[in-house]
Amino acid sequence: MDARIIFQDDHIIVAVKPYGVLSEAHDTQPNLPAILREQCGCEVYPVHRLDKTTHGVMVFAKTRESAAKLSALIQKGEVKKTYLAVVEGVPEERGEMTDLLYFDRSKGKSYVVRRERKGVKQASLIYERLRTGELNGVMVSKVRIRLLTGRTHQIRVQFASRQMPLVGDRRYGSHIDVKNIALCAAELHFPHPITGEKLCFTCSPEGFPI
Repeated sequence: MDARIIFQDDHIIVAVKPYGVLSEAHDTQPNLPAILREQCGCEVYPVHRLDKTTHGVMVFAKTRESAAKLSALIQKGEVKKTYLAVVEGVPEERGEMTDLLYFDRSKGKSYVVRRERKGVKQASLIYERLRTGELNGVMVSKVRIRLLTGRTHQIRVQFASRQMPLVGDRRYGSHIDVKNIALCAAELHFPHPITGEKLCFTCSPEGFPI
């Protein structure tokens, strides 16, 4: 399997992660770092993650220096991610969601909770509804989402908690049977870790129902 590489230089690689491939190194499962390492013949350092069930654009470092600098940019909020998703229902034209989330590792699932306690983190996003249509007799909407925080399964659980699960996301309550969860990391904005140049990379959703 070869990855679709959007950009690379001596310091970074930007590629599209397919559905079903891990974003971090793994000994037995297909993962993008190993694919890129074999394809490009260089070291590949993950600096952020994307769920196995999500596809989209990611950046990887090719050196320890660029990995450290990319990680610092992420910590400072200078790496901006925009997602496209299709959700069940019709959300407001635009809005913001803020919740307290708890990720239960034993169940591999996140939950919206009411009170802060150990392991609970605040999660925020803003969204814009792009279009609405019908799928299998259910009204669905395509939305553009910008994460203000990066929590495990954040988009999936925040929309599901408002009775708008992502299409195909059976874990969080969708009853629409499609091949993949309708979620794509569509845009990635960040300054180059070495040169400081402002960069923006995009990819188109695959298999979205609307």
